[in-house]
Amino acid sequence: MTSTAALPLPARTEIAIVGAGPTGLALAVTLAEAGVDFVLLDRQAEGANTPPGSAGGTPTRAAVVHARTLEVLDELDPTGALSAELIGRGIPVSTFRIRDGARPLAEVGFEGLPTIYPYALMVPQDETEAVLLARLRALGADVHRPYEVTGITQDPDGVTLTTATGQTLRAAHAVGADGMHSAVREAAGIGFTGSAYGESFVLADVVMDWAPGAGEVSLVLGATGLTVIAPLPAGRYRIVASVAEAPAEPALGFIQGLLDERAPGQATVRSLAWSSRFRIHHRVADRYRAGRLLLAGDAAHVHSPAGGQGMNTGIQDGYALGRALVRGDLDGYEAHRRPVALRVVALTDRMTRIATVRNPALRAVRNTALPLLARVPALRTRLATELAELNYR
Repeated sequence: MTSTAALPLPARTEIAIVGAGPTGLALAVTLAEAGVDFVLLDRQAEGANTPPGSAGGTPTRAAVVHARTLEVLDELDPTGALSAELIGRGIPVSTFRIRDGARPLAEVGFEGLPTIYPYALMVPQDETEAVLLARLRALGADVHRPYEVTGITQDPDGVTLTTATGQTLRAAHAVGADGMHSAVREAAGIGFTGSAYGESFVLADVVMDWAPGAGEVSLVLGATGLTVIAPLPAGRYRIVASVAEAPAEPALGFIQGLLDERAPGQATVRSLAWSSRFRIHHRVADRYRAGRLLLAGDAAHVHSPAGGQGMNTGIQDGYALGRALVRGDLDGYEAHRRPVALRVVALTDRMTRIATVRNPALRAVRNTALPLLARVPALRTRLATELAELNYR
């Protein structure tokens, strides 16, 4: 099979999945493993499973795979080959450190967690998608693309999807894994409660000299915004930073200036691989199901990038929904996964607001309190467990 328009749409399927990002791929692999008939559609001619800046590639935000997600990959492939392939493409990092400029405030370690993956795996999203897609193809399935879904209607007997080219697909259920601006969620009439952060975010991959080194993920607090610096393979670092108004394509000089301001003397940027900007909302769908229409991933929840939770929560959504579809327990899917989304959104929102405190007195209190709290083993373990998403088994 090939992932091109030459792969025609069938007239009917059991499950139509709209969106072939990490969430849709995880759902498709789960269904393929169980022998359930499905069609996975995506509007892009090429997926995001190519490096940013290459032909067909687009910048992808996610750069970390947490322990629970690696466990899910093992459940999708009990041989361990799926997780092993992804681990081989990434960098295991066992330390998450909170800093105020160059000053360490708190450290969260993953080493003692009850999992065979006591670390955060730093790996770009395009690599995660490539591994999931390879697994899907090994199971004899593939992505149908480019098919943009422009119409979705449901009736007591099923769902009809219409593409931009006028083709139709009939399914028993349709799943929206199609992101924040989900066509499936809109067709279902499901509200998306929440709001947007005022700041924009800079996203960049750089080669640089970074004083803390590649052994940690750094959350740098500052009066002007939040900055996350994470190591990636091939000597790169991923930078995610909130700013009042980011340029459309932040240049090397802009990135260097940002780091000079927030982590003085800690970073020298040597080259810029790519950069972009984006805005973040914190929202959760009011429901995960309306009749025969279901939601997963960013179609169901979006939040701050603090903690690197988004793609992980989406992959786990896809796996949980696949299992629910196999068991016929769709109400159980929402009952299990929506509370997880509410908890993740609350955690990342708290982290973002604590990181971006601008009042000098409150910053002083924060910077005094964090080192004290970080000395309490139970609190360190609790935060590490939350970040690793091990509470959501």
